[in-house]
Amino acid sequence: PRPAVASHHGAAVQVVVDRTVHGRLAQLAQARGATLFMVLQAALALVLTRSGAGEDVPIGTPVAGRADESLDGLVGFFVNMLVLRTDTSGNPTFGELLERVRTADLEAYAHQDVPFDRLVEALNPKRSAAHHPLFQVALGFGGRGSAALEAPGLRGTAGLAPTPVAKFDLGLYLDEVQGAGGSPEGIAGVLEYATDRFDRATAEGLAADLVRLLALVSEHPDAPVGTEG
Repeated sequence: PRPAVASHHGAAVQVVVDRTVHGRLAQLAQARGATLFMVLQAALALVLTRSGAGEDVPIGTPVAGRADESLDGLVGFFVNMLVLRTDTSGNPTFGELLERVRTADLEAYAHQDVPFDRLVEALNPKRSAAHHPLFQVALGFGGRGSAALEAPGLRGTAGLAPTPVAKFDLGLYLDEVQGAGGSPEGIAGVLEYATDRFDRATAEGLAADLVRLLALVSEHPDAPVGTEG
């Protein structure tokens, strides 16, 4: 059960996808006219549906907030949160689910400049101090193939700093690791979870389910993967 007021205490478990599966997933995304982010979103939504989250799964994701060219010369943090809804109903193949995700995401990104606060005001959901108003699961995905900072006398690399905080019930934050020439070298990151709602064993189970599902659909994208399968 949810507490009356979220404590925002959190922890995280590791998520690692090997280079072979990474390569297959990248090929799948390219073949279906989608992105690797969309593949990960479809898989995450399916894992959540199979875990009892229902068949209309809203997932929040950060967007740069720089669609307006007039912002190109400005330094600042313009990130906006976008809500992506995933319909997992029926018994779709993963390819069919990915097409649903692609269609919904493109429509959502076309309106990414709508301020999040305005969206909440328009939808007017029941507000609570216990949870986020529009989604409880977040997905963040980036690339760090050659992400590095070098300056005279200074060298740095990008990485995740673990913190005992969770903004949402669940947050899946992954990086695509690329080698020379952009070759897939794996996907790695964390599944962050609110300790108000989940224990470590449950979080580890969700992460393991996701990794297994990604391996499965990378080889058999046209096999039924819906909740009836």
